[in-house]
Amino acid sequence: MSPASRQAITEPMVAVPAGEIVLRDEGSRTTWKVDLAPFRLAPHPVTRELYEAVRPRTPTGPAGPAGPRTPVTDVSWLDAVRFCNLLSESAGLQPCYSIGDDPDGQDVTCDWQAGGYRLPSEAEWEYACRAGDSGVRYGELDEIAWYRGNSGGEVHDVMTRAPNAWGLHDMIGNVWEWCWDLYDPRVYGPYRVFRGGGAHDPPRGCRASCRRKSHPTLRIDDLGFRLARSRPRTDQRLARPER
Repeated sequence: MSPASRQAITEPMVAVPAGEIVLRDEGSRTTWKVDLAPFRLAPHPVTRELYEAVRPRTPTGPAGPAGPRTPVTDVSWLDAVRFCNLLSESAGLQPCYSIGDDPDGQDVTCDWQAGGYRLPSEAEWEYACRAGDSGVRYGELDEIAWYRGNSGGEVHDVMTRAPNAWGLHDMIGNVWEWCWDLYDPRVYGPYRVFRGGGAHDPPRGCRASCRRKSHPTLRIDDLGFRLARSRPRTDQRLARPER
């Protein structure tokens, strides 16, 4: 295991308490309530340093000035779930995902009781983003986020804006973040949800409730992801971690 991946595995995750969240889709004007078990969430999006330590690659998008501590971008939803499994195996944890050959990712299943790394659900993401705040966002936009008004059109190092009340950075702005959920399979088929707004977005895109979607193979320069873990009853470590 590389030093970067070892450091990330030992980096503390934020313990998020159980609770409930009411989600809203502005397009259909529908709301729904979700009850949530306690879980853990990384304090910032996955960085280029960690991603390339676990899954070496040549970025598909323009490199620009992005450094090792900037959020990884140009990763698809399918890239993200594969990364989660690889990181889980590196840490000796039970992987959450079973991944097949469907190019649309509709055969991917998640074991929510597994102890490994995974994407947050959409409800987990918004609940953690709000951290008990019912407003449009958890603070003044210029203080908490890199967005169109202050980013200079570039992603920035993680944890360089103020966190929310639970110690989570970059939930708003810098990069959008893939979530587990299908957006609306009856209308959009395999499209998955992403949340949070990015460095190129105006204030309207940088709200706790803002929902967007795309095909799980989409790769763009302001879309990344953040790691979550369930809080299982036991540690659920693998007897023999895969190498």
